[in-house]
Amino acid sequence: MYPLSEDATVKTIMVVDDEPDVTESIKMVFEGAPPRFNVLCANSGSECIELLEKKKLPDLILLDIMMPGMSGWDVQKQLQEHPKWKDIPVVFLTAVPERGIKDTTSFTGVDYFEKPVDVLDLKRQVRNILRRKKK
Repeated sequence: MYPLSEDATVKTIMVVDDEPDVTESIKMVFEGAPPRFNVLCANSGSECIELLEKKKLPDLILLDIMMPGMSGWDVQKQLQEHPKWKDIPVVFLTAVPERGIKDTTSFTGVDYFEKPVDVLDLKRQVRNILRRKKK
């Protein structure tokens, strides 16, 4: 993993998914071709919370919904309750069909992507979300 940059133009994202193949493939795309991002990976909801408590806050979180132990919904609830984390945009990653996401009152993310994820579309959307957040 690249070290976290002090350069304010380099954005940091956190990828939270219990499938290491998913986190690694997203990490490779986001750290690879420009524009590059710093990427923090967590393989569980509890690891996500631990990283938030220990490291620089990410500019955006990519969060899987269905994970053992602490689900993405549980993580999102903790994010919303914490004063330093509540404004971090969350993009959900899910295998749940679209209607299953939209029908829930738990959805508070800025967007979601169904798995399998097209990582190039995901990267494009993340850039757009971060541009809007900046304004």
